[in-house]
Amino acid sequence: MITAAVFDAKPYDRQYLASAQDGSGIDWHFFDFRLDAKTAHAAQGARSVCVFVNDCLDRICIERLASLGVRHIALRCAGFNRVDLAAAAAASVAVTRVPAYSPHAVAEHTVGLLLTLNRKIHQAYNRVRELNFSLQGLVGFDIAGKTVGIIGTGKIGRVTAEIFRGFRARVLAYDPYPSKVWAEENGVVYADFDPILQSADILSLHLPLTAEVFHLLGTEAFSKMKKGVILLNTSRGELIDTKALIRALKSGHIGGVALDVYEEEEGIFFEDLSGKVLQDDELSRLLTFPNVLITAHQAFLTVEALQEIARVTALNILRLSRGETCLDGTGVFAGVS
Repeated sequence: MITAAVFDAKPYDRQYLASAQDGSGIDWHFFDFRLDAKTAHAAQGARSVCVFVNDCLDRICIERLASLGVRHIALRCAGFNRVDLAAAAAASVAVTRVPAYSPHAVAEHTVGLLLTLNRKIHQAYNRVRELNFSLQGLVGFDIAGKTVGIIGTGKIGRVTAEIFRGFRARVLAYDPYPSKVWAEENGVVYADFDPILQSADILSLHLPLTAEVFHLLGTEAFSKMKKGVILLNTSRGELIDTKALIRALKSGHIGGVALDVYEEEEGIFFEDLSGKVLQDDELSRLLTFPNVLITAHQAFLTVEALQEIARVTALNILRLSRGETCLDGTGVFAGVS
């Protein structure tokens, strides 16, 4: 029996992981709290730890895990920026992830955010429930004919671009490693970053977080954008400088923002804070803008995505416990003991 300690486990994590590879011999131990250096002791007796985007696996945490006999960190997500990969390699702890659970889930949520924000569906819903059937202030715009900028054309960015092409929008894309055949087949045009900023009516971010793209959108980038641009981010919160975003919203230069991620979301997103005072002043300010729509990192949350996350995570744990390679395409970032 292989023991796996699952941190930051929500009800849906418990449900889908417990049903993945049923009878496979994984003994799941679920914990509601996040994994960090202070909580690492809870992994005592586990060979694998299963973590999510906001668990903090720095050097101290990984060294403590290794001292407890943990040999594998299984990320049930695509992002791995909160894992010290060098420390994991030094401790001979394998690190795996789930890089492509459902690009459709995130892409569809991205477009759903735009439709809601643009056509003010959330405002109309609240009005009608109060028997206010006025249409005043609910004017939106057609997506057809607009220019959409897609920043990052990995799996999610490509699916998002294809959906926008279905709306008959003009789609420009930027990526350091362009998929030229895909672009030609789907009527997408690659362009440099600045020209996209200057011409996009809608700008959608689909990049992994690296040092090079931290605060990719800040004061300088916002100044280059068209007045009234709609900004979408369902990738990584740290791609946007929140302070600069608030200034651009206050000035009226940005027409609207829809976010599923936020750069300081740890301890806020995935938690029920109703009835409490929100301690993050910048997030509190964003929530006051009528042209800002925020969801709490739920773009991935579909049945299909949860099933795939659980399947790949369970298979990686099983294969690495047997000394085999992880599931093709997931990637092992550190050595396996």
